[in-house]
Amino acid sequence: MGLEAPQGVFLHEGAQLPTHVADLTTIMIFLVVGTLFVLVLYSMVRMLAPSSESITKLEPYECGETVVGQTWVHINIRYYIFAMLFLIFDIETVFLFPWAVIFKKLGLFGLIEMVIFILILLVGLAYPWKKGVLRWDVEM
Repeated sequence: MGLEAPQGVFLHEGAQLPTHVADLTTIMIFLVVGTLFVLVLYSMVRMLAPSSESITKLEPYECGETVVGQTWVHINIRYYIFAMLFLIFDIETVFLFPWAVIFKKLGLFGLIEMVIFILILLVGLAYPWKKGVLRWDVEM
């Protein structure tokens, strides 16, 4: 019952690095080289690029117009609620597409699982609907 060592990278004559360690070593080398590459380029830009600090450079740029008055604007919280609801149901569609591709393989279990998933999201939609958050004509 002779067990053979897996094929890998040779360290020296007779010694061998297991394949999974060799793969991890390769990944680590790529990560280190990639990080060093980014750091070297970033350092070169910081050293070689001209730097001119001025008041004009610190002003916010808005369509080439000079800032007049207060720039802070209050945004209605309802936009955030609609954005969150959009994201929730957008992510739901991301889950529905792969499910639809393998629907026949999953059978009844897959159908029940997805119906439960959609029902949970619909309960999440019913809550703000019942609270009146989705109505624009009501003051919050």
